[in-house]
Amino acid sequence: MSDIGKWWSGPVSSEPDFENLLKVLRKQKPARPTLFEFYVNERVQCILAPEAQDWPKTRRLGADALTIAAFRNAGYDYVSLHGSDFYFPTGQIEHRQTISINDGALISDWASFESYPWPDPAKFSYDRLQELKGYLAGNMKIIVFGPYGLLETAIQLVGFEKLCYMLADNSKLAQAIFDAIGSRLLKYYQICLEYDSVGAIIGNDDWGFKTQTMFSATDMRKYVIPWHKKIVALAHEKGRAAIIHSCGNLANVMDDIIDDIGYDGKHSFEDGIMPVESAYDRYHSRIAILGGLDINFMVNSTPEMVFKRARAMLERSQAKGSYALGTGNSVPEYIPDENYFAMIAAVRE
Repeated sequence: MSDIGKWWSGPVSSEPDFENLLKVLRKQKPARPTLFEFYVNERVQCILAPEAQDWPKTRRLGADALTIAAFRNAGYDYVSLHGSDFYFPTGQIEHRQTISINDGALISDWASFESYPWPDPAKFSYDRLQELKGYLAGNMKIIVFGPYGLLETAIQLVGFEKLCYMLADNSKLAQAIFDAIGSRLLKYYQICLEYDSVGAIIGNDDWGFKTQTMFSATDMRKYVIPWHKKIVALAHEKGRAAIIHSCGNLANVMDDIIDDIGYDGKHSFEDGIMPVESAYDRYHSRIAILGGLDINFMVNSTPEMVFKRARAMLERSQAKGSYALGTGNSVPEYIPDENYFAMIAAVRE
């Protein structure tokens, strides 16, 4: 039985204020310690917002409303949601505890590229971004993320190994695939940014392994980075911030992320690559550091250890800002509930 009560005494009393997170993304000091998370599992959401856990059964927008209530009660100044049901159809992938990045490929040549049912983002409904405004308390905003990222989608449609061969053997087809995906993601974010409930966007796109990016820096700059640059430029043109959520070792493209693409914040950190403490010391003056408490650490530590590290990160960034507390990636079901609540308790001290 988890000891949540020691760390969770109920919803925060303060109203959400998206300006706190914006200050972090501007590399400034927020008015109070600020939280950031990409995803929180439904079990924890129901603990955070017991008044809303039956909404999915009774309200059309119930699942999103539950997420909003949970984020608000926990003390987040925003909620992260999909803007619509827009997605790229993929092949059948065998569901196991681990998934091969070579399964489910649908595109292998020009014929399969042309026959693929490329979706039109404009044909999906984005009404939720308007209808959910009534659930947003205070100055709370929605941060929109995509169905999958550019590189992730390309790997799903082609398969990782085949895509690597394609870069060398048929670069024109590879470029056409990345352009077809990138142009549609750009349109998706463009539509989302027309809604004033949206305060920022997340470019969620895993780029790396433990030791390097999936492609060379040269190929990343040719196929992947240009479309991310267009998406971020669009967000900035609309007066919104842009965050990159990407796993893996991105050391060889961090200058691109900061100086070329222009992302405002970086999310997803691993102790085995670069602990968030080191990432903060190295990069906080150039890009906001979001989250960072390693998932393995969150799973295997005691709540007291989690609380201590969370407090230390808040103290480390207290004077300079440019930091929001959270996990290194997300809050999946296998993180002990008490460890998550110990982490967010650090901002309430």
